[in-house]
Amino acid sequence: MKHISLLIIILFFISCGKDKVVQLPEINHSDISEIQDVSAAYLFYDESEPEGIELNRKNLISTTNWLVNVDKRLTLKQVIPQIKFLQNKKQNSEHKNENAKNYFTCNDLSRKNLGFVEFTNVVYHEDSSETYMSNIPEFKDIQNLKPISFNLDGQISIINPNSEPFIIMTNKNELLIDLKKLDTIESTLYLNFNKMLSFQDYITYKSMLLKSGFKHLKISNQEFLHN
Repeated sequence: MKHISLLIIILFFISCGKDKVVQLPEINHSDISEIQDVSAAYLFYDESEPEGIELNRKNLISTTNWLVNVDKRLTLKQVIPQIKFLQNKKQNSEHKNENAKNYFTCNDLSRKNLGFVEFTNVVYHEDSSETYMSNIPEFKDIQNLKPISFNLDGQISIINPNSEPFIIMTNKNELLIDLKKLDTIESTLYLNFNKMLSFQDYITYKSMLLKSGFKHLKISNQEFLHN
């Protein structure tokens, strides 16, 4: 499937049939609109499956860029184990291309075409950042660490050790405004997502943060799920 065109990918969705349609997550704009040398995997929303999800990875080639097409209705609880499986499969392959990357495929509303969100270096943890950090000595000093939690009710909490109150509550509409206020010293954001959030919600939050243009805030490649 090397040098596959976007047209072929679109045709694949059509050819899958009624039971194999992927509803791609929507984003307002993606900086990445074209990728060469690709192969694709599909995570279908399928209520007939025990876990409600079906993975089709038959055409993946380890040396290519991977386009992972995830149905936006799936939850992170369903999706992330499959994503970790794919990442491990590529990492442990005997045939590697260090320049090959991984992307989520999205529906770019601004272009009315496909757009892509890279996740090559994202490390997914199926527990909270609090649990993760408590076991690593280098995280004992949390002054420059800012865990941020995206909750099911639409509320977003940001832990900022340097502020009063200690926990800042916000929402999607105010998120970037509140983060800009914290963009004054070198700090790292650790993203925590409720595991029952939809993949659409996940992509919405991720795309907002990726185009935020922070000067001092950095977004960790470690991402976490919580209950």
